[in-house]
Amino acid sequence: MTKVLVVDDEPQIVRALRINLAARGYEVLTAHDGATALRQAADGKPDVVVLDLGLPDMDGTDVIAGLRGWTTLPIIVLSARTDSTDKVDALDAGADDYVTKPFGMDELLARLRAAVRRSAVAGPEDEPVVQTASFTVDLAAKRVLKDSAEVHLTPTEWGLLELLARNAGKLVAQKQLLREVWGPAYEKETHYLRVYVAQLRRKLEPEPARPRHLLTEPGMGYRFEL
Repeated sequence: MTKVLVVDDEPQIVRALRINLAARGYEVLTAHDGATALRQAADGKPDVVVLDLGLPDMDGTDVIAGLRGWTTLPIIVLSARTDSTDKVDALDAGADDYVTKPFGMDELLARLRAAVRRSAVAGPEDEPVVQTASFTVDLAAKRVLKDSAEVHLTPTEWGLLELLARNAGKLVAQKQLLREVWGPAYEKETHYLRVYVAQLRRKLEPEPARPRHLLTEPGMGYRFEL
């Protein structure tokens, strides 16, 4: 049973989500502020977090940062903030998805299922290891090593890197990346790619401003070079 932590200070939204998620077989934890959310995440060990940004005690981006300090579990932001800056800030802090209020329950559930799928760690044992001059991508173990140390990646960062690494040397179109990593509804959300590729470059490239491995093909997509 997938366990979902719902973090929102609006009781009616928490109630609606609890009812709908429980009816579909999810176990639901709830929190009404950031401090409780961080405790629940540590103690309850959820599989995914649905998080409002406008909490009474701290901003939701601070909760994301707090979670990302120790866990890679998927975080779906559920917020009334529609400004693109808020979306980018949340994604840059480590969120995996962003849904604006008011929202359709079916869409939210679809995104939740996609986020949980992306975070799954099982993989065939015979999958290859992709070796670059700067880091190693182990597709079977779903991990990245740089200078003999494991690099902490979020599930979405891993999903993007994995797709690029599996197509090393080939141009992967923006729409394909968005469709396969985030879902068909995201094919126009190119700012997601800019944010996440920049994060991967900061973590993996020797000189992030002059990337050698994660290359941009302007207006078309991205290419992974060994």
